[in-house]
Amino acid sequence: MLKRLIRPIISTFSKAPSINHQIIPREKHSISRRDISRSALKVMQRLGDGGYEAYLVGGGVRDLLLGDHPKDFDVATNATPEQVKHLFRNSRIIGRRFKIVHVRFGREIIEVTTFRDNHTDNASAQHSAKSEDGMLLRDNVYGDIRSDAIRRDFTVNALYYTLDHFSIHDFTGGLQDINRRKIRVIGNPETRYQEDPVRMLRAVRFAGKLDFDIEKNSSEPIHKLGSLLLNIPEARLFEEVLKLFMGGYGRAVLPLLQEYDLLQYILPQTDQALKEDEPYAEALIQQALTNTDKRIKNNQRVTPAYIYAAMLWPSVCAEQRKLEAEGMKPVQAHQQAAQNVVSAQLRTTSIPKRFTQGMKEIWDLQHRLPRRQGKRAERLHEHPRFRAGYDFVLMREQAGEDLEGLGQWWTRYQDVDEAERENMVAKLGSAGQPRKRRPRRRKPKPKAQD
Repeated sequence: MLKRLIRPIISTFSKAPSINHQIIPREKHSISRRDISRSALKVMQRLGDGGYEAYLVGGGVRDLLLGDHPKDFDVATNATPEQVKHLFRNSRIIGRRFKIVHVRFGREIIEVTTFRDNHTDNASAQHSAKSEDGMLLRDNVYGDIRSDAIRRDFTVNALYYTLDHFSIHDFTGGLQDINRRKIRVIGNPETRYQEDPVRMLRAVRFAGKLDFDIEKNSSEPIHKLGSLLLNIPEARLFEEVLKLFMGGYGRAVLPLLQEYDLLQYILPQTDQALKEDEPYAEALIQQALTNTDKRIKNNQRVTPAYIYAAMLWPSVCAEQRKLEAEGMKPVQAHQQAAQNVVSAQLRTTSIPKRFTQGMKEIWDLQHRLPRRQGKRAERLHEHPRFRAGYDFVLMREQAGEDLEGLGQWWTRYQDVDEAERENMVAKLGSAGQPRKRRPRRRKPKPKAQD
């Protein structure tokens, strides 16, 4: 479908060795206003009425051309953030490193960015700053649409749709790369990765999401520059992990992270477990991502606690075995292993406490769910994290782990009435029941002395 929509456009440019500004008229592309958010159209219209340029840009244009339905729509303009805010009372300026404006329409947010320009030596430190490694610390040098296109990360994200004749503007050959199914960095890849190392993760994410290949010149520097991700703040890396694994295409992204050896910089313990072939590690993580992708496609709820719990579970098991070998009791070893693994991960990505607590509860339930005798099953079923812990058990079994029918037992327990639940528990027998305490023998009273 894509080639049918795009080929007539591309064929007129493919012979030219250099990329020039191409304007694709409405009759030559497949984007329709009916598929664009009404809020985004309102923002573009009001900017235009205010005398400013306004374009739909980035992933929204790319996904519309691919026949997908974008979740977000971004707008680029020559208006400064302050001028945009003046036009929209329902907006606010965010960011210091990269100022943008969020225009809110109920729950929907339209992100508006001002055209960027290249950094120069005479640019004010207030607007432009780089680290010693070449990473952009501040990026508020403004320009025009052409300079903005060149400043974007990948050619497929540098396409601009305008309400003026409903045309598309292509400055970097993005349409050609969409047709060739290539992720290509704009400019010198090594320099662009140094400016923002997260672009390496974005290249992998887009390749996995779109089922594209990373173009050779864009992929070659990744192995050499991957360690630059160590300079990225933990909070930003946490957000990138969510984008990688909670976008509906995590199963496709994981092998690319491994191929380019980037997993070690965002989930180092997971990377180690996979490289050391921890039991069930690869099958479990793949199953977790498959299940998550499916839930997202079905518009079902997913939580970072579950993703992180799955990614780090093999490391928790390995750490627990190590502590038990050192003489620690199983329950204590598990609790200490969970704490050790979480603490180690926090040195790489920040994880809000509400998610680390959820992870630990899911892990704890893996040890409690097999112990169903007496009133335990009833109490466990009422646990606020029961569903997540139960799903985790099913996932472990799907990955090939033999849990002696634990998942099937709990599945049936949820489907039957109270009398049958009592019968199920009774059939388990007394195995695992706590031992009854023997009555303490009273010490004889000392005899009274004469």
